[in-house]
This record gives sequence, C-alpha cells and structure tokens, in this order.
Amino acid sequence: MPFEDLSIMDYLSRIVDILLVWYVIYKLIMVIRGTKAVQLLKGIFVIIIVRFLSEFFNLHTLGWMMEQAITWGFLAIIIIFQPELRRALEQLGRGRIFARGGIQEEEEQKRKVAAIREAVSYMAKRRIGALISIERETGLGDYIETGIPLNSTLTSQLLINIFIPNTPLHDGAVVIQKNHITAAACYLPLSESPFISKDLGTRHRAAVGISEVTDAFTIVVSEETGNISVTQHGELYHDLSSDEFEQLLEKELVTGTKVKYTSSSLWKRKGKKERG
Repeated sequence: MPFEDLSIMDYLSRIVDILLVWYVIYKLIMVIRGTKAVQLLKGIFVIIIVRFLSEFFNLHTLGWMMEQAITWGFLAIIIIFQPELRRALEQLGRGRIFARGGIQEEEEQKRKVAAIREAVSYMAKRRIGALISIERETGLGDYIETGIPLNSTLTSQLLINIFIPNTPLHDGAVVIQKNHITAAACYLPLSESPFISKDLGTRHRAAVGISEVTDAFTIVVSEETGNISVTQHGELYHDLSSDEFEQLLEKELVTGTKVKYTSSSLWKRKGKKERG
C-alpha cells in the first residue's frame, strides 16, 4: 500500500510494531548477555559480513561456503544456543524477561559488592582461604559444572560459611553469577605462567588461570597471610589493602562508578602487579 494512502492509525501501528520488535530484540540480548552465546553471535555476524563481501568481490567459492553456513545455520543455532533458549523460555514463562530496569540492576550490583566486601574482609582478618570468581561477559558454565550447584542468593554470611576450613565446600572456587552464588567447590584452570611467584599457591594460580581464558573478576584470600589478591585479564594484583580492594571492586562491578586514583598509582603504591 502506498504511503500516501496510509491513515494515521496505520502509521501509528507500524511505529508501535517496529518499537516492539526492537524492544524484544533488546531483551533477548539482555538474556544472553554474560553467556558464551555472545561470542557465538559475533561469529554469526562475521559469517554474514563475509557472505556480502564475497558477493561484492565475486568470490564464488567463498560465497558458496558462507551460503551453506547460513543455510544450515538455523539448525546449528538451535543446537548451540540450547541452554540460552531454554533459559529465555523459562524467564518468559515466569514473566521476568521484561521486568528488569537499569536502576534495579545497579542496586543489585551495589548489594553484591557490599556482600562480597564484608565477606572478604571477615575472611582476610581471620586468614580463611577463599577463591571467588565473578562472572562477567564470558560465561563460566564449563567451570560451574565441575562444582556443587547451590543457586543461592548471595549473602556475606553464606559466602563466609562456604570457606570455613574443614567443611565439604571450602576447597575449590565459588562462582557468582549476577546476585547468586551459582556453585561452590569448582575447579578452575591452573595458570602455567612462569611469571607467577613461587610463594603463591594453587588458589592464586587458579585465579590467574581463569583470568587468562575468561574476563571473570576473581578474588583470592590467602590462607597463610590473609592477604587479598585480585585477577583479571591475565594479571594478578597482589597484597591489596582493604581500601584498594574496595575501590577496585566498586570500579569493576558497579555500573557508572568513578574511582579517583591517587597521584601514585593504586597498584604501584601497594599492590604488586604480576603478569599472568
């Protein structure tokens, strides 16, 4: 139907239709955010871009290969994205997929930071060894499967209780997803980097190891000294003070938080930065 023949109601219905489609797409992206599906989606976009480029430059063989990948891609998506699709359908059934807002998310992040800060401070003072890995963009599902599922709301009391010595779950890592302790006693990959000090034990090597293969933010409390360390992006920040740890935690986990560093760098002044 030509545009000039459309009524005002037709215009409005089409605008609403477009806005609803964009909103649904946005919410679906929010559902898969923090899982490995994000990386897989990037791969799909690369295939589509290569397909258009091969057609533009008349690369027939490459174009045929990309065409086959796209043709069979729908079936592959169902298989590869099975956990994410199930999760989206479950949230839709509970009415949660359209329920979250930015303010809510920031408040949850602040509560998470407060619970982790309180637990780590308690354990550091009493030299209770701990290994806590916080999921970010890259999913930690493979490592969660190696531990004991908890799926519990994150509280400082529960986090402390897990790492009390000689309890069934104190060995291994706790994995936190959003505001939940998803699993405990998880096995993380050990780094084989020769740059890690020989004075540091298995917990530190595991923390560096997970930071080398994911973007997780991982916290270590030393059982021997009570020192607090943090790993991210393959680097180990060792022997942080309580203030340094709190600032870094808020900077990395709370949306929109601005941290003011002193003229002498936060890490140079106290933390010892070691490459992983």
